[in-house]
This record gives sequence, structure tokens and C-alpha cells, in this order.
Amino acid sequence: MSTGTLVSHGQARAEARASAGRLRAAGSRVALIACGALATHAAAAAARHTPPLPVDVHPLPPLLHNHPQRIAGEVEATIDRLAGRYNRVAVGYADCGTYGALDALCARRGVERLPGLHCYDLYAGEARVAALLDEEPGTYLLTDFLVRSFDRTVWAELGLDRHPGLRDDYFGHYTRCVWLAQDPDPDTDPELLALARRAAARLGLPLQVERTGTALLDDALARLVLDPDG
Repeated sequence: MSTGTLVSHGQARAEARASAGRLRAAGSRVALIACGALATHAAAAAARHTPPLPVDVHPLPPLLHNHPQRIAGEVEATIDRLAGRYNRVAVGYADCGTYGALDALCARRGVERLPGLHCYDLYAGEARVAALLDEEPGTYLLTDFLVRSFDRTVWAELGLDRHPGLRDDYFGHYTRCVWLAQDPDPDTDPELLALARRAAARLGLPLQVERTGTALLDDALARLVLDPDG
């Protein structure tokens, strides 16, 4: 699944329901080693699946995204720590800047990961993300997680809380900020919308809202967690 494409929502859900029944009958649970930026959404997706996915989410620190060369090693250490506790382990990351290191780990340890190059692909789809970047290469992408944690995971992590004058050094080549809003109607969450507008303003960029929902993540997670051959 590391390089596979997403199938239709209907087909994925039908296969997932059948696999979930088999796993529940066998009393099996799957450990999902997930990026901290995806962990909450993954747990919610597992819970709302029909039937609920038999998955326990084990989050890794989201700030690993700022050090992608460490992701594969942290995932492997967690696989070792969970050894013997689960029938299956899955990896809740896209490639996420590891440039194939995560795929090499998955192949060596016999586990699978979520599809895509970035977590953005899991919300908007690879084609839609590529189109946004082709349309305007200077696009800075935000997810709900990044909107909520912007001050910590972006502003402070880059030292802009201490050296705000460096903002243009980091972001001067960007031309817009696109929020991939997981809620299909961001206006129903005025606090989150206000945070997105604030984040874009701090970057000195106009904000564009792209409503993505969570259907692609839901389907990708179901296909990852549930072994179709089980």
C-alpha cells in the first residue's frame, strides 16, 4: 500500500466491513504507529467506521516532521517496543519527507504505511494537492492540526517568537496560505477559522480555504488497518 492509489469509497468500505468482522471474530487488534499530527484524526476515523476499526493508535511526536530523517528510526523503535503485543502493526505516516527511508523500513519489517507523499495527500488527495501547487507554486499548506498548533509547531519551532524579523527569510517566497479544512464547512467552527486567518496574517499571506473533509483519510486508514487477506 505504500505506493498504492486510493480506491473508490464504496469499494473500500465494503472490503473494510468484511475484514473488520474477521478481525473482531479472531479477537485481533492492530497497532497504528501514527504521526502525532494525524493521531487524533486517525483515532476518530477508526471510531466512526462501521463497524469500528480494531485499532490502537500509538502517536509519535508531531515535531518529528521538522526532523524527517529521524522518523524511520522512531517508527522502528516503536515497532520493537510493541513486539508481541499485537497481531499486526501498521504505520500511520505518508512518506513525510523521509525520501524512501520509511518505505525501506516498512519493507524490511513487513509492515505497511499510509499512501501518499505527505499528510496533505490524505486529506485532499494527491491530484488535488498537486493541482494547488502547480496552480501557485508559492503555496503554504495548513491542516486543522497545524492551524490549532501554529504558534507552537510553526512560529516558535522556527524561532519566530524570538526573532520575528526572520519571517520573510522563511516565508518570503510564499504567495498564499491554503487551509485544507477537514470540516466540510469551516464556518461552523468560527474559532478554528479565526485561528487559520490569524496564522495566515502572521505569515503575511492571503488565506484560501479548501474544504476536504475526512473521507480520503477514512478510506486509506481502513484499507491500511484491515488486512484484506486476513
